Amino acid sequence: MLVELLRDAARRRGSVLAVSDQLATLSYRRLRAFARAMRDLVLRSTEAERVGLLLPASSLFSGCFFGVLWSGKTAVPLNFLLSGAELARLVNIAELDVVITVRPFHELAEALPCRVIYLEDLNLKRRIVFAMLRPAPALPKVAPDDTAVLLFTSGTAAEPKGVELTQRNLTSNCHDCIATARMQPDHRFLNCLPPFHIFGLLANVIAPVALGASVYCVPRFQPQAVARALKEHGISIFMAIPSMYRALLRLKAEGDGCMQSVFLAVSGGEPLPDAVFDEVRDRFGIELLQGYGLTETSPVCTLETPWARKRGTIGKPVRNVDVRIVDPDGRDVTVGEDGEIWIKGPNVMKGYFRRPEDTRAAITPDGWFRTGDGAQFDNEGFLTITGRLKDLIIIGGENVQPREIEDVLESHPAVAEAAVVGMPDASRGEVAIAFVIPAAGATVDEMELRTLARDRLAGYKVPKQIRVVDDLPRSPIGKVLKRKLREML
Repeated sequence: MLVELLRDAARRRGSVLAVSDQLATLSYRRLRAFARAMRDLVLRSTEAERVGLLLPASSLFSGCFFGVLWSGKTAVPLNFLLSGAELARLVNIAELDVVITVRPFHELAEALPCRVIYLEDLNLKRRIVFAMLRPAPALPKVAPDDTAVLLFTSGTAAEPKGVELTQRNLTSNCHDCIATARMQPDHRFLNCLPPFHIFGLLANVIAPVALGASVYCVPRFQPQAVARALKEHGISIFMAIPSMYRALLRLKAEGDGCMQSVFLAVSGGEPLPDAVFDEVRDRFGIELLQGYGLTETSPVCTLETPWARKRGTIGKPVRNVDVRIVDPDGRDVTVGEDGEIWIKGPNVMKGYFRRPEDTRAAITPDGWFRTGDGAQFDNEGFLTITGRLKDLIIIGGENVQPREIEDVLESHPAVAEAAVVGMPDASRGEVAIAFVIPAAGATVDEMELRTLARDRLAGYKVPKQIRVVDDLPRSPIGKVLKRKLREML
């Protein structure tokens, strides 16, 4: 099903630019040939069910990804920001005997307990030319519920889980997002998100191919390179996380006008601070749109669009995705009442790889995925995240969402970013502890921040401590790891 997207794009838009970066430019016809060459290589190299991809966002990733799928095997994008030991563990869990990579990842690759294939050793240009001259082999016979991709979660849990996403999961969510956001074949995407994360994989690798659209890749996020690419390549679809938008805002003249051609600028991965929304609107002249999703939901569940948006929300459910807000007993709550988000639809994962108990705990017998995120619907059907349920702080019996405190602290001009977690307290159960990163050139005064918090929040919500830090522990896409912060207390 997924390979059919590439086949159809090559038939409809063969001469159109498919994917490019600083090293290569591939039309859809050449991308199909590249994938075919990789398909042949994979079938000669392994009989295992899964193939690892240790590659950055690039034309190389796209060709290898679709090549693995064309071989009828499961693609396993690997996180190149991990240590060699961590990667070796994932290779063992996924039972990989082959990983495809590039020489810049040599040190990581050499730590892996499997065969490593370096793309630089393959004479890819010659292979692509030969593939273009030969008849294309048949597409593999895959069922909608066959696993297409195995992605490992990171950040919210100490133990990584392999999420099995099927052909149906990814194909349906791709088409439903395109329809919801009204994306068009002439849109141009910028890919600066890591492809081992579902946000980058679906939004910047799979969706453009489904459209027959063009993608320009920046392998590692660098603000100057991203701003330059936005301008030079006429980018109209830009997906990023709040910390990336923050970094673009810190640019001086090189950032001016970088989003003048952007149609959709989407912020995902973590909550979007009000200050970032305001600064992007004022500096770049575009209002950021929020979405919500998880690896387990392929990922998109809700999305704001320019014609259906409401500030502070994460939009409405995308096509074919059902969303419920339930109480601890699994009963629907009323409009405006907090509860847990449950998701149902063709986008919900097959399950956690070789972890049936975790799968049963996450998915109800009738197919609802329990997200662990708190939210509420308003009377117009817009969804607002109120916080991660396990991040909830209970102070003296009162529920406190960390985001509420973080928003107040980040409203101070001396604060670039804040993260709040709960710390056990003998008298109150828990108290709030804040970690703040100073704004460039600013000095944080703890007493000023505490005074601000007392003016804007109930007394019990005022952080007991405010710790000034240079940075916060983050996941590979920049999401703040609250678990790591709690370990620091």
